[in-house]
Amino acid sequence: MFKFFNRMKTVVSSELNAMLDKAEDPVKMLDQFMRDMEADIREAETAVAKQIANEKMLKRKYDDAKAMADKRQQQAETAIEAGNDDLARRALEDKKTHQETADTLHASWERAASDVASIRQKLDEMKKEYAEMKLKKDSLKARAESAKTRTKMNRTMSGIGSDESRGGFERMEEKVLQYEAEAETSEDMSKSNRSLDDEFAALDKGGVDDELAALKKKMGKE
Repeated sequence: MFKFFNRMKTVVSSELNAMLDKAEDPVKMLDQFMRDMEADIREAETAVAKQIANEKMLKRKYDDAKAMADKRQQQAETAIEAGNDDLARRALEDKKTHQETADTLHASWERAASDVASIRQKLDEMKKEYAEMKLKKDSLKARAESAKTRTKMNRTMSGIGSDESRGGFERMEEKVLQYEAEAETSEDMSKSNRSLDDEFAALDKGGVDDELAALKKKMGKE
């Protein structure tokens, strides 16, 4: 468990550039590394809690065995004072059994207490390393996002004023000029058609005037 945590830390610290070279998303990878570390810490906390519970259980059993050995010692002394050597002997025999148990439990409890202290220290180191890696991750994420933004802006700006863009604008300009020429041509044709209509209208108007003059002459109204 602890080895796995250290391996994950090593991957983040020393192999990040290699993963970036493989075009992996650094932000997603960093988030995954942090989740893996968090899982390692939770697993370590569970192991520490179990070891602490085991250490407390051994301490309680040791205390009980030691208390029973001390009790039998006092009872043996009481029996001797009462002149009952047989009872004192049996009390001492039972005391020996409890004392041996207490000695064994004491040794086990000391090892468990030492193990608890050791893994607690390792857990603290894991949490410290996690905090350091979290700060580094936040910094790397910010740098990655900044780099992405700069790249996007550079690509966008590089497209502005490019040959393709200029060619597109020139084609659109030609289109507009073509539309304007077509509009002017249609206006000229419209004016030309209106002039012809006006001339024919004048002719028609002249014929009516002649007919009016002739009618007046006939009626003697000149």
